Amino acid sequence: MRIACLQFAPQVGDVDNNMNRADAVLSKADPKNLDLLVLPELAFSGYNFKSLQHISPYLEPTASGITSLWARTTALKYDCVVTAGYPEKVDVSVKWPASPEYYNSAITVNREGETIANYRKSFLYYTDETWALEGPEGFYHGHMDGLGNVAMGICNPYKFEAPWTAWEFAYHVLHTEANLVILSMAWLTREDARSYSRSPKDPDMETLSYWLGRLEPVIRAETQGEIIVVFANRTGIEDDAVYAGTSAILGIHDGEVKVYGILGRGEKELLIVDTNKKPQAKLV
Repeated sequence: MRIACLQFAPQVGDVDNNMNRADAVLSKADPKNLDLLVLPELAFSGYNFKSLQHISPYLEPTASGITSLWARTTALKYDCVVTAGYPEKVDVSVKWPASPEYYNSAITVNREGETIANYRKSFLYYTDETWALEGPEGFYHGHMDGLGNVAMGICNPYKFEAPWTAWEFAYHVLHTEANLVILSMAWLTREDARSYSRSPKDPDMETLSYWLGRLEPVIRAETQGEIIVVFANRTGIEDDAVYAGTSAILGIHDGEVKVYGILGRGEKELLIVDTNKKPQAKLV
């Protein structure tokens, strides 16, 4: 599979410019023969909203807002599946007098620009809880033509009040026998902005280690074939939020973790890998 992660630095509420930023990265890379393109969580709205009132102007109708239009256009242009995060506002008029519903969601469209998944984030971070509901259907899984059995989460799904060893998402990957894992992310670093910006081309290995720690059961499992994991994170700074970048595409099989490609913490680039080719490195 040829997979791409679009790592860039959107800003809160700057939708048009955020789309231009993403387009610029894509145009520069001019990718060919992609199977899958993954964008970060809340790709064009930005992430660090403080309240429902703050994010309200940027909420999008289910699978039909500006992010969905961009995903369809891009899928048709590059002839690939596209996944992108967006803030979803559900039309509840048919359930009147139900309360409005808002979700941190990710749309996936196929090569023909048709919606094939609309996943709603299951385990919310405290920033999400200021405006979003928890997705009621759990983590996504399903078959996608050309990609196989896909498991999907947003950010790195971990219910913070649960024991670390509950490994909910990792067991979801195993139980659904996924061969491809897609994670659209807006993951923060623990480092301060000044020290973090000194080495933009270096991956944040502490963050990568944490991500892998959440997949420990997958690494330990005896699976029939390799499981490809796509960590599509963002970079940049929004107020006090410093994002970890470090988007990576890994292969996990029989206790080994192969690195097909990884970006630095501050790079605004399109990471493109071919999982049929030799990996760059092995971590485990």
